[in-house]
Amino acid sequence: MPVVLALPVAASVLALSALPAAAQVETTPVPAPVDPSGPPASSPAQPQPSGHAVGDAGTGLAVIRVLPNSTPTSSIIPGAEDKLPKQSAVELGFGLATAQANSEAYLSYEKSIAQAAPGGIAVQGASPQAPGSLAQTAPPNNPNPVVGGITPPSTPLDTLLKVGLLNGSAHAQWSDTLGPCVGTISDATTSIASISALNAIPTLPSTTDLTGVFNAPGLDSATNNAVIDQLKKLAGPLSTLGGILGGQGSTSGGSVLSLPDTLSAHSTVKLVDIPGSANKAVQSTSTLQVAAVKLLSGTPFEISINVVSQPTLTVTSTGDAATSKVEYTAPVLEVVQGGKSLGRLDAANPTFDVPISLPLPSATAIPGLSDLPIIGGLLADGSPLQDALAKGLQKLDLGLLRLSVAGLNQTGAAAAQPFKGYQLGATARMLDVQVLPTQALGLPNLPSALAQVSLGEQVARAYAPEGGVVCAAASTPQTPPAPAPQGSAGTPPLAYTNAAYQAVPMFWVGTGMLLVGVVLVAALPTRRRTSK
Repeated sequence: MPVVLALPVAASVLALSALPAAAQVETTPVPAPVDPSGPPASSPAQPQPSGHAVGDAGTGLAVIRVLPNSTPTSSIIPGAEDKLPKQSAVELGFGLATAQANSEAYLSYEKSIAQAAPGGIAVQGASPQAPGSLAQTAPPNNPNPVVGGITPPSTPLDTLLKVGLLNGSAHAQWSDTLGPCVGTISDATTSIASISALNAIPTLPSTTDLTGVFNAPGLDSATNNAVIDQLKKLAGPLSTLGGILGGQGSTSGGSVLSLPDTLSAHSTVKLVDIPGSANKAVQSTSTLQVAAVKLLSGTPFEISINVVSQPTLTVTSTGDAATSKVEYTAPVLEVVQGGKSLGRLDAANPTFDVPISLPLPSATAIPGLSDLPIIGGLLADGSPLQDALAKGLQKLDLGLLRLSVAGLNQTGAAAAQPFKGYQLGATARMLDVQVLPTQALGLPNLPSALAQVSLGEQVARAYAPEGGVVCAAASTPQTPPAPAPQGSAGTPPLAYTNAAYQAVPMFWVGTGMLLVGVVLVAALPTRRRTSK
């Protein structure tokens, strides 16, 4: 599927399934006054709780990146595009759960937000927003969460990602008198019954005839042509890894990554006790629950990744750098193929490569080979690769399935706005599956990574004031002082700005003189004229 078609296809998906695009919820910014010299936004008149707390947690079950690190990141700052890391051409995410608490939110009902989103999409960094998620805000407080489910319809993007029934719940709480001191402030959960990702590799050719296109470096012309003839004999094009995946032209229904059992993402923000203090700490937690991951499920090369240890990311801020902390339970993954353990993925062994190979024409007489490539340590009939190599099998490694567990990244810094305290954040991923080309895959203009699936993306941040969150009753706002009575000694005289101020006393003086004249005329006796 050409990248230029990604946007209209994405639009059709959003129209059909009504899936939200944003994984993170942002609160409304405080509006600036139109006149820079004008007063700021009015403060609320009702009693305000004493506690200040800011935190959020986000968990994504699966994120697919097509052509990762291939698109420049746009910025409104001149020259910043060259310094920012590149992003993916297309990103698809499913099973997103976000929880957020913000005592400083401008709008009152944005103090606590919980959202369970079935999924989202971004095309070259742009994320169109669409309805379809479960969301709850507070205040007012919500005694019960909102729950619901959605079954995504079949879409043109099923070759990249297909999911089963999704369920979610969102619960936001906030007290009018105690503010964030309600235990769990925000809680969101999203679960998926099943998921299959990368049923095809859209960045690889969708035809088996690569004459004039394939040119592997290091091979002479005769061997290169022989490899092209061998590619024509495969059960499917390279976009389906030679007929292994379930895309167009494939004879099987496999996918690069699938989760046949229910998996869930859980995000919470709450207040916890600080030892030796009556105040509270802000704690954000991201948890992922998954039993096993299948690679190339339904094919002879199926690889099972058993999740021995579930990943949990917890960030706690007490307002002090010395006592704030990040706790991460790193995942432990066991890689098994054909009933044999290939190795473990953990903090000590963060990467594991599974080669994707093509048998050379000289080895076609070896038993066990078929019209499928070789992946991992097995041939298409399930026989061990090592036995075939001992019999003289020669192969050409065209690509790799690179498995990796992402290490923990954390940042922390003291802050003075909107209150003085300490903020701490961390990110982690349970499993990355990358489809990487080798130099032997002689196709022009290939990126460093053909596709990437991230399973279990986790983000958590917490920000608390110095000394912790104060859980006290709402304070009554200060009553403004009564205005001084007019005419008192403390009232300054009015300024004379024009001659109109002089007209007032002149009017009253003239009126008084007129009245005096009327009285005088009325009091004096009238003199009559006498005729002579």
